[in-house]
Amino acid sequence: MATTTKLQPRALVRASGGPRYAVALAVDALGTGLLRPFLLLYGVTVLRLSASVTGVAMTVGVVMGLVCMPAVGRWLDRGARSTVVAASMLVRVVGVALLLLAPAGHVWLFASAALFLGIGNQAWPAAHAALVATVVHGRERDAALAGGRALRNAGLGVGALLATACLAGGTTALQALAAVTGLAYLAAAALAWSVHLSTHPAATATTDRTEEPAPRMRALLAANVVYVFCLNVPEVALPLVLVTRLHASQTWSGTIFVANTVLVVTLQVPVTALLSRFSRRAVLAFAGVVIAASYLGFLAATSLRHGWSAPAVAIVSVLCTLGEIIYAGSATALVAALAPPHVLGRALARFQLTTGFGLAVSPAVITTLASHGETALWATLAAATLLAAGAVAHEKDQGTRLTRRRSRPQATHRPTATPDPERVAGRPRAGAPGLDGQGEHSPAGR
Repeated sequence: MATTTKLQPRALVRASGGPRYAVALAVDALGTGLLRPFLLLYGVTVLRLSASVTGVAMTVGVVMGLVCMPAVGRWLDRGARSTVVAASMLVRVVGVALLLLAPAGHVWLFASAALFLGIGNQAWPAAHAALVATVVHGRERDAALAGGRALRNAGLGVGALLATACLAGGTTALQALAAVTGLAYLAAAALAWSVHLSTHPAATATTDRTEEPAPRMRALLAANVVYVFCLNVPEVALPLVLVTRLHASQTWSGTIFVANTVLVVTLQVPVTALLSRFSRRAVLAFAGVVIAASYLGFLAATSLRHGWSAPAVAIVSVLCTLGEIIYAGSATALVAALAPPHVLGRALARFQLTTGFGLAVSPAVITTLASHGETALWATLAAATLLAAGAVAHEKDQGTRLTRRRSRPQATHRPTATPDPERVAGRPRAGAPGLDGQGEHSPAGR
């Protein structure tokens, strides 16, 4: 059993790409929080489009953003890192510019804006994970990914709060928020690009994993589509159930959403570090069990009467958030650990493809199931998540065989040498943040 990972805040920032990159993440998240929750409102109130047309345009933007993921994966595997992150931010600058240029009633410009925003939103997670995986390895990489998620959620929350406070200004305030969002994306792109971090595919030739094919991860990828439903539970499922089925005050939905954000920001890194003593696959399977248990808890909570349902739902939402934290801290880390360096980008892109697909279809699935009652909604989600957790755990044997095959001793007639740590990761430009000169850490238990 591995020891628990412990990183000081300064080391965590360095492992995440350095101070400039951390600021870029914060600025990007702040800008996203300002606009993304109110993009539908922008289309309806500023551009005077119907809610259905606006929703379809946003959905098409998300789907088309997924189409670009294979190209993003190949770009990453050619060695680009900070350039891809910056590009994902610049693409969203174009989207915001089209949004500001769109006249009232012009659906095609709004659809084009949603397309560019969707491409940037889908490309960023894989690019960010690849950059972190280049800077730091093993369990320190897991903690760095968790720290990036906590920082991003904090920025999203602050941005959403600022935007909510400005909504009283009407259409002018929404346009101002869009302009500030574009400037934030532009500043974040400049900061990310200034990191100048890349890797060279030829440098991975010194590792034993170069001959490995890309991991199939079929069960993991299929399970991820189900797992990501938990990310939309606080934003879609709970408000729908609380307001339309339980007739509770909308304050409960807002309270649950704020609690979810606070818990993710404060617990993502500590929980990920605490569970680092266990294999990533076991932790991911455990996350599915926790999430499924929370779904059953929601089913029990909604059956209560005399005003107890809403408070019970709020309490169970804490368990759901804990499952989300465990899932987010182990899923991307597992993909990064399974993928050989020369196909890391494509593996992360495939994983993001399933994440984006799950997030895209989950609102429709949740609303359809909810229309048939609470039992249909929560029991179905719980059963599907338990099946997904079982699939993740069952795929463990394949990962173990691969690990054992890589750990076989070299033949005595073949000379072995310890590879230069900087060459394994691809040597970045001198002075690139995140590299402390102490070399790399070998991938820890999976």
